[in-house]
Amino acid sequence: MRPKKQRWVRCSPEERCFVPKSSNSSRDKTVILSLDEIEAIRLADFEEMEQSQVAQSMKIHRSTVSRILASGRKKLADAVVNIKTIKAEGGCCNFSKEEKR
Repeated sequence: MRPKKQRWVRCSPEERCFVPKSSNSSRDKTVILSLDEIEAIRLADFEEMEQSQVAQSMKIHRSTVSRILASGRKKLADAVVNIKTIKAEGGCCNFSKEEKR
């Protein structure tokens, strides 16, 4: 298997965790989003960029962006529908020093 290409992200790497208010949730019900999934979702959905623009920003191929978005969105949907904690960590990322838009 070939190594993953480094992705460039602007989201800061500090711990990000969202815990549902429901008392029915438990710590073992956690969805892990990688930092590259968060960055791709931020750029595509929040910043409303086209996938080709996201790919250029993250310095990866557009088809890779499509796979990252599909994975990240599925994890978010699972967390929202099934009332799970969302935790952000990991991913093969380099951190860009560029200013946010």
